[in-house]
Amino acid sequence: MNPEELDDAVTQDAAPAADAARESESLDEDNLLKPEFVRNVLEALAAGDNARVYELVEPLHPADIADLFELADQDERLPLARAIQDLMSVDVFAELNDYVREALVEELPAGIVADIAEQLETDDAVAMIEDLDEADQQAVLAEMEPEDRAAIESALSYPEESAGRLMSRDFIAVPEHLTVGDLIDYLRDGRQLTTEFWEVFIVDARHHPIGTCALSWILRAPRQIPLADVMKRDQTLIPVTMDQEEVALRFQKYALISAAVVDEAGRLVGQITVDDIVHIIQEEAGEDVLLLSGAGDGDINEPIRESYFSRVRWLVANLLTATVASMIISVFEGTIEQMVALATLMPIVAGLGGNAGTQTLAVTVRALATNQLTATNAWRAVRREIAIALLNGGTVAVVIGVAVALIFANPQLGAVIAAAMLTNIVIAGLAGVLVPLTLERFNVDPAIASSIFVTMTTDSMGFLVFLGLATVSGVVG
Repeated sequence: MNPEELDDAVTQDAAPAADAARESESLDEDNLLKPEFVRNVLEALAAGDNARVYELVEPLHPADIADLFELADQDERLPLARAIQDLMSVDVFAELNDYVREALVEELPAGIVADIAEQLETDDAVAMIEDLDEADQQAVLAEMEPEDRAAIESALSYPEESAGRLMSRDFIAVPEHLTVGDLIDYLRDGRQLTTEFWEVFIVDARHHPIGTCALSWILRAPRQIPLADVMKRDQTLIPVTMDQEEVALRFQKYALISAAVVDEAGRLVGQITVDDIVHIIQEEAGEDVLLLSGAGDGDINEPIRESYFSRVRWLVANLLTATVASMIISVFEGTIEQMVALATLMPIVAGLGGNAGTQTLAVTVRALATNQLTATNAWRAVRREIAIALLNGGTVAVVIGVAVALIFANPQLGAVIAAAMLTNIVIAGLAGVLVPLTLERFNVDPAIASSIFVTMTTDSMGFLVFLGLATVSGVVG
């Protein structure tokens, strides 16, 4: 890629009318990014017809262009960027998938990456730079203006997935002694102010946030009214080190549009807006589901090597826990030889127990993630799951017991599997709630390891209870 040409592309400002036209067209055209459209773009790219590629891609919204890169193969992305370099605005880079953006950025000279970062919001710039190697990070930062570099370095000093990484340093804060008219004049005359905001933060002499003024209040209040009389003093302050998941929960709980971020001294250092939180909620929800399955990040753009390492460790762990169940089966080998029907029925007991445990586990992990389940109501949740397990287990036990008794013409065998089913489903319910609660207590993410322990418990106990009851009840022999 020609660095100078891409540099010009990412620094130029498109006319607002052209942006509006492109956005309107991308919203109206239903066929954009459908298989036929993507195929036409990639075929033109393979044929070296960059003019045709540009013609097809130009109407797209920046977010759609970012999606197009994800749909293209890895070896097609850099040629695609070259073909549409005039369209590769900072908005496109902000919307790119993390893995796709990282691969593209690694191909660019440090100076161009610095130019792109300087035009992005701080949080988007941090997201782009934080994935680079240490040496590449330093090279990019060295090319940035001192003020922008200081902002990025400050953000990178905070823990990953914290409010400090997520926040934007572009906000408006004014002292409380101003009037509404003073503030309106300040907003009109301040050419260096951020262009997108929903509320103005009011600060004291120590730069501590003491209230907020929504734009609707500012526009409706008389000019002579002091801000202190119209500002809202109750506000939700976000500590700079707070985990992004907790930040998202606060936005959801208190229906926030934006919130002030404060440092350890209580000074206003940034703001987080709801558009950032939408991405966080989506990421955290997907992350919990993927962690429960042991699938790692679960991103189809994730490099194969990283996907392999993130998945294989859990498969090996499952292999080890599965040996526990197989050892239990080997203990009852003689019992199974005497009645082959037991081998047929064992997977039913273990499988239904596993499903029951997974249901409880999913509900518990979600409740923990959303703070619906805490130490305060933990035992109430345990009692609730036991009650549900008894009802579910009783229902399934009756059905499977009657069916086995009729199919095998053996009422005693039906009673054994019914008792085993009831017992295993109750055990599954207990495991599904107690395992994540225990992991949470030891500060381990319940979504990561819970499924392995719950599956091991339901399989092992299912085999043990069923085969044990079959042995001691005299049904075999």
